[in-house]
Amino acid sequence: MAGSYKVDFKSLKQRVGIDDVAYSLGYRLDKRAGVGRYVELVLGDQHSRRDTIVICNHRNKEAQTYFRRDGGAGDVITFIRENLSSFNVAGKSEWAKIANVLAKFANMPEVSCEDKVYTRKTASQTEFDINRFEIKRVSADTLPYLFAKRGFNLDTLNAFKEHICFIKDKMNDRFNGYNIGFPYSRSADGNIEGFEIRGATGFKGKAAGTNSNSAAWLADIKGCRESVDHLYFFESAFDAMAFYQINKPRISHQNMAFVSLGGTFSDMQ
Repeated sequence: MAGSYKVDFKSLKQRVGIDDVAYSLGYRLDKRAGVGRYVELVLGDQHSRRDTIVICNHRNKEAQTYFRRDGGAGDVITFIRENLSSFNVAGKSEWAKIANVLAKFANMPEVSCEDKVYTRKTASQTEFDINRFEIKRVSADTLPYLFAKRGFNLDTLNAFKEHICFIKDKMNDRFNGYNIGFPYSRSADGNIEGFEIRGATGFKGKAAGTNSNSAAWLADIKGCRESVDHLYFFESAFDAMAFYQINKPRISHQNMAFVSLGGTFSDMQ
């Protein structure tokens, strides 16, 4: 009966490859990069690549891993997790949603409970550590290419700059540069519990261990969190910034705040 069994992440990984998930999201094989031990999948066309992933062990679904040259790496579960907002699935937690995505690709019914042994193990391995990152402030003088490429102007950057930073993952030996980080928190004290990340070559994801269950990116751009009267929710921080820039003449009088969940709501959010 549908929903009457417990998901086994390890077993599902034997049936679902990173390439299966990537192709469903619109990635395609880059034949110019060659097909050998590694394959490259690209999102977008040759004139506008939004993302490129390199898949290792592509002939063995269970052993497949991926990495990006400008940051980000993992297995099929990591890849689903960073693209979770692209799948129309429900679940009481982020892990429940990931389990249901895997079940769909494996042609199995949705699940009612998670593999708690696996999720505890994975969570302990990826507990968020702020000391892992070098953090730099964003200013109008350091407007990066990625912001300009997406059409954001200086007014928009100035409005959000207190809620954006440059981050460098000191444990990433494949990329020694900075990405754009949108800090996640869940209280007024502003303690950072993760980052939504965007990179110059299309990389998008979250920092290892980011609290996606009860934290979010919150930008109260007028600095009056206690008296906010308009709250806008988005799937990404870039979406929030784009909405603000387009609608600024209409909403500038509001005491507003913007929230990015990096996907869909969890029960605790």
